[in-house]
Amino acid sequence: MAIPGILVKIIETKKREVAELETRRQQIIQDAKAVTRMPIDFKNALTCGGLAVISEVKKASPSAGVICENFQPVDIARSYEDGGATAISVLTDIDYFQGHPDYLKAIRQEVKLPLLRKDFIIDELQIYEALTLGADTFLLIVAILTPERLKELIELGLQLGMTPLVEIHDEEELKIALAAGAEIIGINNRDLRNFTVDMGLTAKLSPLVPENCILIGESGIKSVEDAKGLRESGCTGILIGETLVREGLEYCGAMIAKMREC
Repeated sequence: MAIPGILVKIIETKKREVAELETRRQQIIQDAKAVTRMPIDFKNALTCGGLAVISEVKKASPSAGVICENFQPVDIARSYEDGGATAISVLTDIDYFQGHPDYLKAIRQEVKLPLLRKDFIIDELQIYEALTLGADTFLLIVAILTPERLKELIELGLQLGMTPLVEIHDEEELKIALAAGAEIIGINNRDLRNFTVDMGLTAKLSPLVPENCILIGESGIKSVEDAKGLRESGCTGILIGETLVREGLEYCGAMIAKMREC
């Protein structure tokens, strides 16, 4: 998939962020090596029965704008855990999704579920930083990485005990992900070139995903019926954010519980 304009802007921002991290390279790696907490086995958590629901703590996005005005990330995460979520995805991108690395650190102190760092990861320092912040895994997006870089970052994650979620959008990206050693494949139903959503994409690509890989459906999930459709398409789990945040603290748990039963 050709990289669209918004992703080009995001990647340039990430390069600047990584350049700043580079000034603290040795300290970041030392901090990560000093972490005594073993990452929770994300891959195993996804296969513990029912539809796995990775619930996302999300304030805003380039396509939807601000989703939650009164954004309380820790309270949202607690509601997800109480509702039976399998894992929690935490957006740490500041400029485009109004997230923050500190949200991940704060949530780690309050919940026991596996935590996924959701960001545009292009460099190993972001992975070391994720471990230090309390993440158990992280997202890699095939569209923004070379095959060689993707393989390196997957291998680093596995060495650290963090099996990454590798996101693809078409058959070619799936081939690249598999060749790089991806064990958990996320099919993004949203086309990042124009933000349109095709909920049939997962059903189209899922037969091409080997049985030894875990398949996650991402984006465009508005209802329990959508979740059920992805389950029927072969997904072990789903990643859902905007819909749960819009449900609010009082009701998101009930939706998660229903989705888990799919």
